[in-house]
Amino acid sequence: MSTTADQTVRITEPSTAEGTRPDWTAETRSTTAQAAAGPMISSVRERVAELRDRARPRVLALFRVMVSFLFLGHGLQGFGLLGGIDGAGAATPFGQWPGWWAGVIEVVGALFVLAGFRARSAAVVLSGTMAYAYFTVHVPMGLLPVHNLGEPAALYSWIFLLIAVAGPGSFRRAPAAR
Repeated sequence: MSTTADQTVRITEPSTAEGTRPDWTAETRSTTAQAAAGPMISSVRERVAELRDRARPRVLALFRVMVSFLFLGHGLQGFGLLGGIDGAGAATPFGQWPGWWAGVIEVVGALFVLAGFRARSAAVVLSGTMAYAYFTVHVPMGLLPVHNLGEPAALYSWIFLLIAVAGPGSFRRAPAAR
């Protein structure tokens, strides 16, 4: 039962045999401050929930764009751009397995995720690519990512899995003026 500032809730227990237990009445009253805070708190909760629901697609889209942009740089390094694979501009030899092909998958997948085109499918492929890279390149150097320099591979794998599951989000355009 909900109460307002003007309502009183009475809880009465019927008396038992005469003299064994006296009647008692418990009253709970809402103070004006509590009554006023109740609707205000629920209103704030509703506003926060509404804001969260409205912002979720935009935040996911921003997250997707930023991660795929960073990952695009990672893929381009395999082709000798942005410092290359060794920091001095070296590229993976054309067609070499798995390095060159991983670079192709990373660049194409990053562009798909960046554009939001088949983003879930591309994110699954990229997540698998980075999991493969972690287990084949980094684990032989040590089990933990902190010891085998595999933190970026592990993080990208989980991040792209998150994008695949949560979705790419969306950008909303303002309606055209009439």
